[in-house]
Amino acid sequence: VGPYVLVTPNETRRKQLQQSKLSSAKKELDDLERWKKEHRPGPVTLVPQRLGGNKSEAQVRQNQQMILMQSKYQEKHKREEYIKAKKAAEEAEIQKKKAIQREKAERVEVKKRQEEMQRRERFLEDQKYKTNELLNRLDMGLPKSDSCHIANPGPESTAWKRSRAYKQVLREDENRRLEEMKQEQQRKAELMEFKQKQEEEARTRAHQEEQRRVNNAFLDRLQNKTQPNSIYQPGYTG
Repeated sequence: VGPYVLVTPNETRRKQLQQSKLSSAKKELDDLERWKKEHRPGPVTLVPQRLGGNKSEAQVRQNQQMILMQSKYQEKHKREEYIKAKKAAEEAEIQKKKAIQREKAERVEVKKRQEEMQRRERFLEDQKYKTNELLNRLDMGLPKSDSCHIANPGPESTAWKRSRAYKQVLREDENRRLEEMKQEQQRKAELMEFKQKQEEEARTRAHQEEQRRVNNAFLDRLQNKTQPNSIYQPGYTG
């Protein structure tokens, strides 16, 4: 650090500067007060007139009471409508789940019936195969068809005819049972389809009724909002 010169402040000059600043600030405050007094607003003069409208205090109180009752009723009505809509949505969801479970159960039942029908058909086919195999073994020990031209047929020819007749009867009986089972399965399928169609129509009608009810309720609320005086009359207690 090089050499430097320290100059002490002049105390007299400092006091003079402070005094001049104080005097200027006081002068500005005095000017502000004088300006406020000069620009103070004068007294307000209004022409006397009647206020409060053309209704009496009793009518105004009655209108206020009606408005309060209407607001309370509207809040209650909105709350009830919300609860009803919530319950309707929950009920629709429950019905939807029930319908899904019902369709699943019906599909399982149809599958079981089809499996039972196939099992019966396999059983009949196996029985038919075994019967044919037995008859074929019996036919191996009997004379051929050309031996039937003998004038005096013997006991072997008679047994052969009986076996052929028995075999034909068995085949006809098996064919008849198969045809009956097929017809029964077809009737069950048609009945199941008819039942599903009726349930679908019932669900559609129920959905339409619910939609119509919701629309009517919405229109009623809209009409009540547009015409509140048609519902709330003096003396109405809710």
